[in-house]
Order: sequence, then C-alpha cells, then structure tokens
Amino acid sequence: MADLFEKCSKGTSARAREAMLSGWYPYFKAIESGADTEVVINKKKMIMIGSNNYLGLTQDERVKQAAVRAIEKFGSGCTGSRFLNGTLALHEELEERLADFMQREAVLVFSTGFQSNQGTISTIVGRRDLVVGDNENHASIVDGTRLAFGRSLKYRHNDMKDLDKVLSLNRKPEHGVLIVSDGVFSMGGDIVDLPGLIQVAEKHQARVMIDDAHSIGVLGDHGRGTGEHFGLEDKIDLVMGTFSKSFASIGGYIAGDEDVVHYIKHTSRALIFSASPPPAAVATVITALDILQKEPERRERLWSNYHKMKQGFQELGFNTGNSQTPIIPIIIGDDDRTFGFWRRLFEEGIFSNPIISPAVPPGQSLIRTSYMATHTDKELNFVLEKFEQIGKELNLI
Repeated sequence: MADLFEKCSKGTSARAREAMLSGWYPYFKAIESGADTEVVINKKKMIMIGSNNYLGLTQDERVKQAAVRAIEKFGSGCTGSRFLNGTLALHEELEERLADFMQREAVLVFSTGFQSNQGTISTIVGRRDLVVGDNENHASIVDGTRLAFGRSLKYRHNDMKDLDKVLSLNRKPEHGVLIVSDGVFSMGGDIVDLPGLIQVAEKHQARVMIDDAHSIGVLGDHGRGTGEHFGLEDKIDLVMGTFSKSFASIGGYIAGDEDVVHYIKHTSRALIFSASPPPAAVATVITALDILQKEPERRERLWSNYHKMKQGFQELGFNTGNSQTPIIPIIIGDDDRTFGFWRRLFEEGIFSNPIISPAVPPGQSLIRTSYMATHTDKELNFVLEKFEQIGKELNLI
C-alpha cells in the first residue's frame, strides 16, 4: 500500500538535508537585523544584494513611524477578511491612492502579491476561456492558471511569434482570452516585449494582464511600471503589483476598469476567504507611495547603481544574461558550481541568492543579484572586488 508521506524523505527534501549536513545549504538564512543594504547573519555583517527592496524604504524612518501610528490607532490586525469585518478606512484610502497613481478606474488590495495573481486569474478565466502565459512567468501566475476552470497554455519566453502561433492554433470564437506576462522577469531581470505582446493581443482580440511586481517604482518616468515604460498603459487591461518590493511592506493589488475590479472583489475566493492586510502593512505602503512620488531621485540613484553593477560584472567577464533592470543574474550553468560560488560569497560577507531548476531552465543555474537605491559606492565596489576575487579563484572568469 502506498504511503502518502513516502515522498517526504526523497527527492528535493533529501537533497536539502544533504546540503544542510555538508554546510552547503543556502536557504532560510535567519537575518538578525532590519532589511537594509547591510544585514546581520550569525552576528556577522553582510552586504545584501539579494533583496527586492529597490527603493531602500524598509528602514526609512517615515515608513516605520507610519506603521507605529497605524498600530496605535487600529491595533495589530483586522481579525477577518476584507469581505466581512476586515476592511478599514485605511484599506480604502490606499486603494483610492493607488488608483490615482496608476491612472486606473479602480484598485483592489489583496493580502499578498501571490494572492493578487492567483485570485485574479482563477476568477476571471472561466470554463469557456483560454489563458496563455509566458513560459517563465512567476509561480503565482502559474498557480492562478491551474486553479482557473478554463484551458491554460504557455508560449516560449518573450517570443511573440510563438505566442501568435499558440493563439492561432487554439483560439476559438467562443473563447474569451487572457494573455498574462511578468513585466520584469524575476530571475533574469529582462523586460517583456510589451509592444509585440500588445500587437498579438489585438490581432486575436485578447485581454492583457501584466504582473508588475518588479516594475512598480522601478520602470517608467513616474514608476508606474512596464506600461508607462513603453507608453502603452492604455493597452493593458489589468496590472498587478506587490507591496513587498518598492513599497517596503507586504500585500498586493490589481488595477483595472471598475466593473472588472468590482467583479473580482465579489467573486475571488483568495480575497473573500483570506484575512485582510494588517494596519501597519497598509500604512507603510501609503507612506512609501508618498515618497515614491515626491522623491524621483531615488529611482535615478537605483538606475545609476544598476548601470554601475551591470557594466562592472560584464567587464569582469561574467554572463549577465539579458538583464535590463536592477535584477542582474550571474549565470553559471552548473548547480554545484553555483552553490560553490554562493558559499564563497557568503563566507566573504555577501548575501546573494543561488537559483537552480525549476526556478530557471536546466543548465541555467545562476546567482541572482539585485540592487537598491540606497546601496553606496563603497558597498558596490566591495561586491565587485569579491566577485572578481572568487570568480578567478573558482575559474569562472
């Protein structure tokens, strides 16, 4: 008789235990300080280049004080879902502010970014519908398509000819169609070919949803994301964003036409059956949005840091893939060499993220690095020096 738990001692779980015993385990590292450009792990200071804190706002005093004031006024939690007793005036204020910022009719705030994607896609795509996504979309998009009652298909990464082919072969008149893509891809740091995607969508009369988790606060003259970056905001039907990156908090949202957002608000199980975001988290987002709008120099500094590091890595001879954003992968290829590189970086005081399959295609293992507006030149120079030292030591460059 098969045992349900038999899998728990094999495969990925067994490899993780082996890595723990050998000292190569790189995940779930407990950080003993606040999320900043420098963190403390095992009482040792380390330069953080593995965070999505793009604007460096998690330690901003204005953001922290907003959280304190919210707790003093509203308490620590909401004790229920948005649908019933968990909606505060604070949630509605944030939704109004975000709708104005995003230049959309309406915004709906979810408890996590993952739920924003999962809860929207699984709600919008019905039994007679078709959802098509990029092969390298975030897991929350993938899970949303799996939960949807409609048919789900994939196209090759950022390949709009393949997207056109998939739709040409599978689109039927009775199908409603949703095309979903990351705006910035979280592992490679490349940007979706939005002009090409829109062209294909219009040809097949499909709706478009863009996951701007890594784009809001980063791309566009005002930080509104991929649509603003390409001047195509009016061609995107739904925009998803998160609060755990540029907004220095936790949660997510979906922005679009009022009737569509209203439908999701009253139908999405991920929203209706989840406790609402706590007051402190919501208040920090409102304050972070204020700073994002009032201090464009933060984005300018972020992009300056990106160009410095991209150029520095390339001059050293590292493969940075197709990175176009402050996410810069160092592609190594082999899993063992990737873990070895990560371990030496960690020993030298640099926190980075080793990424292997299935998060990236087989044979494309990499060190994921990402940068903040608040990184100093001294910190970044230290990182480049250590990458050069260890890269030569391990014969990677």
